[in-house]
Amino acid sequence: MTIGLQDAKALVLAYWAAIDGAPAQDLQAKCRAHLPKGFRWQGPAPYTELHGPDALAAEYLAPLKRAIPDLQRQTIIFMAGVSNGRKDGTGDGAVWVAGTGYMTGTAVSDFLGIPPGPRPLRLRWGEFLRVENGQIVQSQFLLDFVDWFEQIDRPVLPRPKGVPFVFPAPTGYDGILTAPQDPVISQETLDFSRVFIYGGLNKFDKSDLSSMGMARFFHPNLKWYGPGGIGGCLSLKEFEDHHQRPWLVAFPDRQVQDLDNLIAEDRMVGASSFPGVLATHTGVYQDTAATGDKIAFNGIDFWLKTEGKFTENWVFVDMIDLFNQFGVDLFARMRAHGGQV
Repeated sequence: MTIGLQDAKALVLAYWAAIDGAPAQDLQAKCRAHLPKGFRWQGPAPYTELHGPDALAAEYLAPLKRAIPDLQRQTIIFMAGVSNGRKDGTGDGAVWVAGTGYMTGTAVSDFLGIPPGPRPLRLRWGEFLRVENGQIVQSQFLLDFVDWFEQIDRPVLPRPKGVPFVFPAPTGYDGILTAPQDPVISQETLDFSRVFIYGGLNKFDKSDLSSMGMARFFHPNLKWYGPGGIGGCLSLKEFEDHHQRPWLVAFPDRQVQDLDNLIAEDRMVGASSFPGVLATHTGVYQDTAATGDKIAFNGIDFWLKTEGKFTENWVFVDMIDLFNQFGVDLFARMRAHGGQV
């Protein structure tokens, strides 16, 4: 299995190198060379799914590269594993490779109606790619559009309770796991993460945060790097005050479902699922009153485990898709009036 993971990593690194180094007009050929015709890409709203390398190049990659010709990838976490994300504990056996970091560059033209500007951008990205029979057959990808809007002074949500623009590399740990890792440590990390997700996050009694037992899993000095609109939390208390409590007031019945993937390698854990959490919107969230509607969350997470607890958590939530489900178009806010709310 270790050889399989290393081969999968090599495929993904080669694919990223090819598309990162190509100008917009060459991206179709690069995608065809690295992706099969049946490739499936699940992306952030306003995208949903793209099928095949031609669609990915034409509808996402080439327009982004035309808008930001000097776009460069910075990777802060890179890992792979065999997925075990089902609630009942039965692994699906799929091999996934995952990464996160920044895309940097200066926009010279519009992208999806987002205007260019003179300042360099640092766009947060997260991606999970499934490898099967020697091919990259699926990608789940999020780009933090709300954070992008904030960088160009067009905020579309109230000022975040957490600290904005905080998304560093792991502290005191090399998150770029290109070499083989100890499978025993990786399994211990995976087992811990499953107890955390299905034995902690799903145990909220709708009245007391302590019912979830987060102190069992999160270090008191937890660093939680949330998406645009939420911000970073630099302790467990900040996490509870600035994110967890408002989130659970709005979505008290939220439950993690079977995940599309859950992987661990060494002390890193990663998961993505479109969707991964289901809830009912029964309380105010941000500036939006309860709708009473059923909500599905698309998200990507990475965690670092240190001496028995998670010390860092990198979090993506597709906030554009979430607010679309409330009937609120955040892109329209940005385009129409600069996002002032």
